[in-house]
Amino acid sequence: FRKLKNLETFNINKGAASLYNDYESFLSKNAGKVLKEESETGTVMYAEKGRWTRMGIYIVHLSILLLLVGAVIGSLFGFKANMNLDEGETSATAFIAKKRVPINLGFSIRCNDFDVKFYDTGAPEEFTSNLTIIENGKESFTKDIRVNHPLRYKGINIFQSSYGSGKPDRVVFDIIRRSDKSVISKTIKIGEEIQLPEDQGTFELQGFLKNYDFQGNFLGEAFIGKITQNDNKSVQIALPIKFPSFDRMRKGAFAFIVKKYEQKHYTGLQITKDPGVWYVYSGFLLMIIGCWITFFMSHQSFFIEIEKTDDNSSKISFSGTTNRNNQGMKLKIKKIVTKLKDI
Repeated sequence: FRKLKNLETFNINKGAASLYNDYESFLSKNAGKVLKEESETGTVMYAEKGRWTRMGIYIVHLSILLLLVGAVIGSLFGFKANMNLDEGETSATAFIAKKRVPINLGFSIRCNDFDVKFYDTGAPEEFTSNLTIIENGKESFTKDIRVNHPLRYKGINIFQSSYGSGKPDRVVFDIIRRSDKSVISKTIKIGEEIQLPEDQGTFELQGFLKNYDFQGNFLGEAFIGKITQNDNKSVQIALPIKFPSFDRMRKGAFAFIVKKYEQKHYTGLQITKDPGVWYVYSGFLLMIIGCWITFFMSHQSFFIEIEKTDDNSSKISFSGTTNRNNQGMKLKIKKIVTKLKDI
């Protein structure tokens, strides 16, 4: 150690025997366990701290491996899927995004209710789904979800993604008899068939279209029905909501007008599973720790030689090494030397 550039030498008016314990205690307090060895000229004390900091670079390498492992596990065993649920609907099947491949979640999701709030401009402000998780025929729990506030269950994340107009349950129609303009109101469920007045046939409400195409013109949301006469002749009719008088153009004994219906929505859910995410989180955490150790901590070693010159004086040699920030080590050695002189 005498050849180190940081070597500092000074004389002190104290006997070597009285300095051993004091310097050993000082070195132990500031660096760690002290090793002593007798030399030809005196006693050399050695201590080090931060040896483990040399592992910093290996921790960084390990973190990169964890990131890669997490990414591989996520790509092999995870998924990102979508599910649309009408209010009141229950499903256990989602569809892989883009591929439309069905995947069974292992539990069912029921949309109990959907609520949307709008700004004055008509843009959606917030939309919320009330969901219930059902497993093995039993309700596990119920929770409201909204954008950026997902539901998590058994490693599966359920996010509020979108919404839209759903299929109405009940519709109120005004049935107008053309002969005398009399009006009869009827409430019908989709899929239900009713008897027309005066036993002139039946009317079945078959379905609901998001955007009805009439001869190349899109008329928006519309109900589709079928009128069957007593001679078994049938005709399919469309009843656009925005054009209540549309059916008046059709010939027949009766014309139908949509009077009112219960507006329902469907909720669009994004469902994800990533079993490798904790490997990724661990990798990022280890990378931060490894970089901190690598760039801001160091392995430091200190040497003190106590050389007896006579009974009441001693020659002290002090030096140190570090694996980084040599300039900082020089300043530290000078500060330590100042303290050693005062002991």
